[in-house]
Amino acid sequence: MTLAVKRMTIYPLSFPLGRKVSHATSERAVSEPIVVAVELMNGAVGYGETLPREYVTGETNASVLELLQGEFARELLAFSPRSFPEALEAIDALPSIDEGGMNCSAARACVELALLDAVLRSGNRSLDSVVGWLGDPRLGTPGSARTARFSMVLASDSLESNVRSARLAKWAGFRNFKLKVGMSDDDARVETIARVIGRLLSRGKATLRLDANGVWDVEQAVEFLNRWRHLPLSGIEQPLPRSKDRDLVELKKRCDVPVFHDESLSTLEDAERLHELGVADGFNIRVSKCGGLLAALKLASFAIKRNIQTQLGCMVGETSLLSAAGVRFIQMTPGVQFCEGSFGPLLSRHDIAEKRVRFTWAGSLPKLHERGLGVDVSNELLLQLTKGKPIVIEL
Repeated sequence: MTLAVKRMTIYPLSFPLGRKVSHATSERAVSEPIVVAVELMNGAVGYGETLPREYVTGETNASVLELLQGEFARELLAFSPRSFPEALEAIDALPSIDEGGMNCSAARACVELALLDAVLRSGNRSLDSVVGWLGDPRLGTPGSARTARFSMVLASDSLESNVRSARLAKWAGFRNFKLKVGMSDDDARVETIARVIGRLLSRGKATLRLDANGVWDVEQAVEFLNRWRHLPLSGIEQPLPRSKDRDLVELKKRCDVPVFHDESLSTLEDAERLHELGVADGFNIRVSKCGGLLAALKLASFAIKRNIQTQLGCMVGETSLLSAAGVRFIQMTPGVQFCEGSFGPLLSRHDIAEKRVRFTWAGSLPKLHERGLGVDVSNELLLQLTKGKPIVIEL
């Protein structure tokens, strides 16, 4: 029997977050992930998830839903590999640019993850067999699992709230912190958070990095970063808009803070462009925005070969399904500098997993089971959080 697809079911979810998350370009109190279930002819079912962000890949929930029911449904109709390597080749060949020439990395991610989950479960295989197929001997278990720790991301528009979160996280053993900037009170928030973790920071026992979400121009970035040069910052994430990536050359000449790319990085072509510009200090690799787990691992392989730092990012409001894919990335990728995600019930009481994925004390990695991506989805919870009716496409 081939590994052909019998049906795809699309679940547009909607649920409130436990607290509002804010940064310079967005404010979010509700999460609206899109979950895809793929059932193979042999009965194996796999799940994938994505959270489109228009300011990141140009995609919206509406555009993703349209692509899933059109172009990606046709891709799944043609999916009929007869072996595990053939299945990986077909999954890897899923498009990251749609028929209209637009980026569709977020849409690709949920389909790629669902197929990967289903194929791994069908053959009772581990993810190591996937990275073996990728051909980079540096990838594979244990990756960064023994050393990686999740970061506390301080993403409130309230300085007082950020201070409370930083103090609580420090008490809970967290040692990596990321602070959202690009606000009107940047000086106060940076200096205050630096004081909260000051002794740990000054002794090299903690890290602090900033994320501007692309709202500065070159002069603003130079002014702020030089003003904070007395602080041992581990990096500045997305200081300029994606459209101004070439201006990063000038920024790098005038500031020595490592630059991490987020909104500017979603495809391998983006990675190549940033590397050629000579501005690629670090990549924030988010499974959803980068096209899935296979695509994320290929970006990591590109980075490792060129001594570019890697960071696992996350999507605000993701369920345990996407969090598990992030943990799998850490388990397969050596040298991951920083990790984000796996907040679980700390951010929302809603989820679709039978057992939730959440970091433990001091940001240690959660444990996953060995099947597929590592979580079992509850159909009951999935239907409870679905907005309207699931979209079923028989193939």
